[in-house]
Amino acid sequence: MKIVVLDGYTLNPGDLSWGELQELGELTVYDRTPPELVIERSKDAEIIFTNKTPVSETVLKSLPGLRYVGVLATGYNVVDTEAAGRRGIIVTNVPSYGTYSVAQMVFALLLELSQHVQYHSDSVMSGKWSESPDFCYWDYPLVELFGKTMGIIGFGNIGKKVADIATAFGMNILATDKFHSDQSHRQNFRWAETVELISLSDVVSINCPLTSETEGLIDKELLSTMKSTA
Repeated sequence: MKIVVLDGYTLNPGDLSWGELQELGELTVYDRTPPELVIERSKDAEIIFTNKTPVSETVLKSLPGLRYVGVLATGYNVVDTEAAGRRGIIVTNVPSYGTYSVAQMVFALLLELSQHVQYHSDSVMSGKWSESPDFCYWDYPLVELFGKTMGIIGFGNIGKKVADIATAFGMNILATDKFHSDQSHRQNFRWAETVELISLSDVVSINCPLTSETEGLIDKELLSTMKSTA
């Protein structure tokens, strides 16, 4: 069985092993594959893996032996899943591998906006605090997250983890999702429609996949309803 990894570098830059895949068949791993080489490199493959390399209907038509496409990421919009389904090709993704790291990144960005840590560190090193007439020095307004409202659009694995961290900061949670799971254990939580969520939130975190339903969800009109301080 021939197995091809089209763009393995972002998943495994050298700190992981491809050994378990090698045990399944003849494995070829490419760090990156430009679109024009996808068909050539996947020729005769029964299995291909992709991270961000597009697998279009044209590609699928050109690979009659293909039986499976594994997306090494959460989103699978790089694969024409309808065309794959018509050909009986299974497509899978990895839905929860990035839950903790993405939630952590949400707060890395939020803390940068609320504290400007690197900027203040650099300004202190440049002597601005020493030159300040006041002991309490800052060059940007500092925003306290306690008591603020976090709006979460998309309340799946990542959205729930973002809510957990926001709760630890003492924030209130508004969330919207297609499916309203039981969140009665959260004392600081309630469901809201998107328009209400946007207008009441101090911070909005969007944690939903790009689909026909979510494309263009955030536009100028919706943003205009946000608090001026959001």
